[in-house]
Amino acid sequence: MPKADLAAANATVAVDLGSRSYGITIGEGLLKEAGQRLRPLFKRPLTAIVTDSHVAELHLEPLRQSLAAAGIEAKSIVLPAGEATKSYRHLADTCDSLLAAGIERRDMVIALGGGVIGDLAGFAAAVLRRGVDFIQIPTTLLAQVDSSVGGKTGINSPHGKNLVGAFHQPRAVLIDIALLDTLPPRELAAGYAEVAKYGLLGDAEFFAWLEANASSVFAGDAQARIKAITRSCEMKARIVAEDETETGVRALLNLGHTFGHALEAATGYSSRLLHGEGVAIGMAQAFRFSERLGLIAKGQAARIEKHLRSVNLPTRLADIEGALPEPRKLIEIMRQDKKAVAGKLTFILVRGVGEAFIARDVEEKDVLAFLAEEQASR
Repeated sequence: MPKADLAAANATVAVDLGSRSYGITIGEGLLKEAGQRLRPLFKRPLTAIVTDSHVAELHLEPLRQSLAAAGIEAKSIVLPAGEATKSYRHLADTCDSLLAAGIERRDMVIALGGGVIGDLAGFAAAVLRRGVDFIQIPTTLLAQVDSSVGGKTGINSPHGKNLVGAFHQPRAVLIDIALLDTLPPRELAAGYAEVAKYGLLGDAEFFAWLEANASSVFAGDAQARIKAITRSCEMKARIVAEDETETGVRALLNLGHTFGHALEAATGYSSRLLHGEGVAIGMAQAFRFSERLGLIAKGQAARIEKHLRSVNLPTRLADIEGALPEPRKLIEIMRQDKKAVAGKLTFILVRGVGEAFIARDVEEKDVLAFLAEEQASR
C-alpha cells in the first residue's frame, strides 16, 4: 500500500467510558509514530516501557527512538517471554522496577507486547502508587483484538487463569498491524481465534466475511487485517462500554473460554496449548455442546470446526498432545472460572452463529457426559 494511503487507511475506535474514555488507533507503521501520537497524553516526558525479551529484540529500540524524537525519556523493563511471567513474582519485580525507574503517580507506563505483558504491566500500573496511567501497544493479533482493549489486567494463580487482577483502563491503545509480520504462524493463528470469536458471538455477517477473507488476513493484506481488527475492536468496545466490570453482557466475550481456560490450566499454561488454541477448542466445544443440548441445528458445529481448521487451529481434545485430566477434574478446574456463581458453572452457549448467550442453568451431569464423549473420541 502506498505511503500516501496509509494515513487514510488508519482506523479509530472509541471506547466510551465517560471521563475514562480512550481511543484505539489501528494502522500500518504506527510504532514509528508513537512518540508524536502519544506525547499529548504525557504530563512530563518520562515513561517506562514494560516488555519481554522476545519483543524487546524486535520492537523496543524503534519505540524508544520514536519516543526520544518526541522528547520523551523511556526506561525499559524487560521480562521473560511466556505465560509463566503472569505471576506474583514477576508482578512484584515489575512494580519494584517501576519504582526504581522513578515512575510517579502522574507518569505513564507503556505495555509493549502480547497479552501476557499487557495484562501484567496493566495490573502493575493499577496497583503502583494506587494507580498510574498506562498505554497499550499490543504486538500480537490476540492482544490487538482482545486483551489490550477493555481494561482487564491481572496475573495467573495456581488456582486458575487471571484470578488476581483489577479493571484498569488504558489511556490509549496503539495497534500497528506491521508488527504482525514478525509473528510465527502458530501465534498468528492463535490470535485469529479471538477474531473469529467476535463473529461467532454477535455478528454472523462478520463471521461469513472471515470465512471468505481469512486467507487475505493471514497473507498480510493490510486492508483485510485492518478491517478484521477494527471490527473486533468495535464489538469489544461496545460491550465494554455497556458492561465494564463484567456483571452482565461482557461475559459473552468469554465464548469458548470456560472450556479453553480449563484446558490451559490442565496443560500447565505451557506451549502444549496456546491461549488462542484453547479458545478455538473451547468455541468448537461450545457449539458441539449447544448442538448436543438441542440449542442449534445439526451441522452448525461442523461449519465452525471447518473454518477454524482451515486456519490451522485445533478444535478437538485429540489435537492436544499428551494426557488430559478426566472429566470430573476438568469440571473442578472450571469451578475456578471467574463467571462461576456459588460454585455453579456458567457457560457461553449459542443458538446459532452470531447468537451467543449466557447460560447459568446447565446441569453438571450434561457437562460430564459431554466431556466424557469428547475424551472418548481422542
